[in-house]
Amino acid sequence: MDIACRCLSALYSYGHYRSTYQRKTNFVLNWGANAKEACQELIDEALKENRRVLLEHEAKELLRQHGAPVSLDRLAKSSEEAVRIAKEIGQPVVLKIVSPDILHKSDACGVRLRLETDEEVSEAFDAIVKNAKKYDSKADIKGCIVSPMVSDGIEIIIGTKIDDQFGPVIMFGLGGVLVEVVKDVSFRVLPLSRSAANKMITDIKSAAILEGFRGKPPVDKKALADLLLTVSEVIEAYPQIREMDLNPVMAYENGLSIVDARIILNSGTARKPS
Repeated sequence: MDIACRCLSALYSYGHYRSTYQRKTNFVLNWGANAKEACQELIDEALKENRRVLLEHEAKELLRQHGAPVSLDRLAKSSEEAVRIAKEIGQPVVLKIVSPDILHKSDACGVRLRLETDEEVSEAFDAIVKNAKKYDSKADIKGCIVSPMVSDGIEIIIGTKIDDQFGPVIMFGLGGVLVEVVKDVSFRVLPLSRSAANKMITDIKSAAILEGFRGKPPVDKKALADLLLTVSEVIEAYPQIREMDLNPVMAYENGLSIVDARIILNSGTARKPS
C-alpha cells in the first residue's frame, strides 16, 4: 500500500508537470546555438592536447564569455608569479592547484584560503604543488590559480550531464562539501525555460534557506534563475561538453559568484543526444 501510494503521487506530479510546463516548452536542442569563437577555441585546444577536462580558469573564461558571474582568476606558474598576481589583486587571495589529472582539489590538499602576505602566498604555492605531487606523482601540474577571496554566502551547486535515457539534464541544490551527503537537489531536462528554472529553485527541501533565516537576507533568486538559463545555453552551444559542475556558487542578497567550475569534455566526437 505504501509503494502504491507513492506511485500514485508520482503519477499525479508528472501529470501536473506535463499540463503546466512541458506543453509550453520546446525540448528540441539547437546544438551549436550561441557558440562563441573564443570558447570553441578553448575546447578545441584542450582536445588537441588530448585533455578531457578544461582547466578551471578555462572553464570560468567560457562561462564569463556567456555572461556568468565568475571570479577573476589568474594562473601562476611559480611562487614568485603568484606573489606578483596577489599584489595586483590587492586583497586576501585563494590559491588552488591546476592540473587536468586532479579533479577534486580538496582531496589533494590543493586549496589554501585567506592568504594576505607575500610570505603566505609563496609558502602556500610551494605547499600546494608538493601536496599535489604527493597525491599523484604523475599528475600534469600547470601551476596554481590565484583568485580574490570571496565573501561568505549561501553555497549552491549547479551541475549537468548527458543522461543515457533523457539526454542533457541539469541539477540544482545546496552546494559545498556536504552536497554528496545531503543530496538535496532538483533535476530538469534541457533546454530550460524561465519557469522551469524558477521551479527548480523552489523544489529543493531546503528552499526556505534561500528565503533568509536567522536575520540573514534572502538570496538573489533571479540571479540564480539567470545562471541556470546561462548553463542551459552553454550546454546547447557546445555539444563537446559531457559534464559541468559549478560548486560552490556563492549566492548573495544581490548577485552571485562562481567560485569553482569544472567542465569535462566527451572522449570522442561530439555527442548530440536526441
